[in-house]
Amino acid sequence: MNIIKWLFGILVLVVLAVVVLVWSLPNEYNVSRSVVINAPAAKIYPMIAITKEWKNWSVWNQRDPAMLMTYSGPASGVGAEWRWESKSQGNGSMKFLDVVQDQKIVYELSFEGMGKPSSGKLLLTPEGNGTKVTWTMHGNADGNLKMRLFGAVMDKMVGPDFEAGLANLKRNAEHK
Repeated sequence: MNIIKWLFGILVLVVLAVVVLVWSLPNEYNVSRSVVINAPAAKIYPMIAITKEWKNWSVWNQRDPAMLMTYSGPASGVGAEWRWESKSQGNGSMKFLDVVQDQKIVYELSFEGMGKPSSGKLLLTPEGNGTKVTWTMHGNADGNLKMRLFGAVMDKMVGPDFEAGLANLKRNAEHK
């Protein structure tokens, strides 16, 4: 009987330690990647501003050729939105909230079952003879333990996707 009490005590301590560890994780997450593209912002901007163009460079779209895409609102600009359904990439939506031609796109990104949406931005700034494109994403766990765990590894999960997407965008912009 003492062994059972001892094992139960150990189990309670382990669970308590895990809960404390998760609560100590940051409540917010940020991911940011940049690339310099040897093309003017005016050439790059339509590739990110027109929702249907994302499939030509975003790795998320390229991973599942069977992904079902539904577009609504304008083709670009504030209110442009698309939803996707994918067995491998999950279901979600992206909506443009703020745009400045040849300078930036701010969007909201939602994934089914992931709680509060993330906010993202693609920022285009002149750099030398080209354009620096910076892709960022920010989110808040709002105390959600599952999102705190995701937030702790978000840069490692999403960062490589941003890098690959920006590399595709660079290749497309420089060779079209």
